[in-house]
Amino acid sequence: MARKQGSHAEITGPKVRQAALRLFARHGFAAVSMRQIAAEVGVQAGALYLYTPDKQTLLFDLMRDHMEELLSDWQVPEGCAKLALEAFTRHHIRFHLARPELVFIAYMELRNLEPRNFAVIEGLRKAYEDQLESILKRGVATGRFAVPDTKLATLAIIAMLTGVTTWYREGGRLDRDAVEGIYWDMVRKAVAVE
Repeated sequence: MARKQGSHAEITGPKVRQAALRLFARHGFAAVSMRQIAAEVGVQAGALYLYTPDKQTLLFDLMRDHMEELLSDWQVPEGCAKLALEAFTRHHIRFHLARPELVFIAYMELRNLEPRNFAVIEGLRKAYEDQLESILKRGVATGRFAVPDTKLATLAIIAMLTGVTTWYREGGRLDRDAVEGIYWDMVRKAVAVE
């Protein structure tokens, strides 16, 4: 297959990432070949190496960029822990519902990362978890939250909030605002906000 007329890094590079994202989410990282990604983009398999050194790098880049975008998009509000927790809950749901394929890959494909890449992603995840845990600790310190173990509560809340991407469908019985409100009510009750 000849190089497509007008194929450029700024056009083809993002297409490679989008094709990898779709295929990894649909079939799983291990089941997808570079040849399949190339076919999805419409280039020869060898041409992919102009845009990425290998499949592992594609997976790592998708996961890293997702976590970096999540971290940069979220700003911890100062002041009242209850308002900060509500903001976190709503932000997490809103951010993740807009990116279900990335969320799936970020959580389900960790096992396929090489140790060095895994450590980077785990560090980014911990940085995000630490932001929620700091809100919970603030609430416990002021007597607003009754949480016996803030680390465990952090992991449980994030798992619950992220789980919405497995069942939510646009146009379903509940819209995004309703889902955010219901999840906020569950989180609030879980930490015993007064």
